[in-house]
Amino acid sequence: MTDIPDLFQGDRAHTSLYTDPEIFDTEMERIFYRTWVWVAHESEIPDPGDYLTTHVGLQPVIVNRDRDGEIQVHVNRCRHRSAALCSDRRGNAKNFPCPYHGWVYGLRGDLRGVPYPDSYGPDFKKEDYPLRSLRVETYAGLVFATFAREGESLREFLGDAAGWIDLFMKQGAGFPVRVAGEHRFRFPGNWKIQLENTTDAYHFPVVHRSFLDSLDAQTEDLFSFLRGDGYVRSLGNGHSVMVMIPELVDLESNLDAPIPDRFAGLADTLRRDYDEDRVRRIVRAVGGTGFNLNLFPNLACSLSFFRVLRPISVEETEIRHVALGMGGQGPPAANRMRLRLHEHFQGPMGFGTTDDAEVWDRVQRGARGGPDLWILLNRGRDAAEAGRPGSQGDVSAETGMRAAYRMWQRMMTP
Repeated sequence: MTDIPDLFQGDRAHTSLYTDPEIFDTEMERIFYRTWVWVAHESEIPDPGDYLTTHVGLQPVIVNRDRDGEIQVHVNRCRHRSAALCSDRRGNAKNFPCPYHGWVYGLRGDLRGVPYPDSYGPDFKKEDYPLRSLRVETYAGLVFATFAREGESLREFLGDAAGWIDLFMKQGAGFPVRVAGEHRFRFPGNWKIQLENTTDAYHFPVVHRSFLDSLDAQTEDLFSFLRGDGYVRSLGNGHSVMVMIPELVDLESNLDAPIPDRFAGLADTLRRDYDEDRVRRIVRAVGGTGFNLNLFPNLACSLSFFRVLRPISVEETEIRHVALGMGGQGPPAANRMRLRLHEHFQGPMGFGTTDDAEVWDRVQRGARGGPDLWILLNRGRDAAEAGRPGSQGDVSAETGMRAAYRMWQRMMTP
């Protein structure tokens, strides 16, 4: 077989990247177990003892706050006979007891108690059997973890993407951004199909025609960004940003712009409690930012929500669409509208999710035909660009995909 890194050729990727189980297994080892992977938002575990369960690659993990308020990430597996400690998606716990033989772990992952320890003999020491814990770092409320014990910091890994995260978080409108719920689904396709989709504006007027038809004329014009001045930019380390609506990149700028008709009623409601400047800031933030930010390998900060991918197998991927709201004393009316907008496009009965999932399925089905054919990623490619950091193309260019595959190639090279 051709060496795996050679299966990406700058502006094309071989179809086997979607279909070969050996490549998938290598991706788990060389990418998901060696780099920073997004696991949670801090608002999901606000108090000591709070936890949630998720995955890093194929490995189940617990994300929790210990008694000092520090965030920990542990492999969700007892050190004795490998039973999963937590089966609930989220909760609050004083410790993590194993339901099989009663080994008990503290919130920091240390082994606290073992029933009938004498049978293990005099050489058995609890400190030798803590949970396997990952390195954890956070940025702007985003929690990342990695199995790599050494290597670059999270801030180094994010690089130029960090400034775009800061812009994305302005949709809190001065209130803390919080997770307001989520839904999950699986599609029968490779994880990289969805990774490509986040910075693919080219498909929008085709796949999402029904969504565009459901909008009022003013909002439909806003989403006609293929005719605008948007762009896609590589940010390094596989990250990229697709700017669809440049005037909504910084939600705190140009607040004197007219309030869109669809938000007029919300603005009137907010004026009962806030001055005009605050009203405009909140209304501006309700619709989300004007860009999609792709953070390699598994998180998209997309308009007003998080899209999280989890590889299940070479031909199955789980997607989480995470709705975001304004926490603290955030206005209920604004949060209700954010949820309605989320349901309209990203929700399980919305227009966007179902249409995207259908075409992802079709891509995987098509990949089984013509195994000698290549997947083209050449739209908007400049001969000197090839996905390098700082390179930029128009809003329909496949610059972000080439950036992700360039990082994929780097990490898949032994």
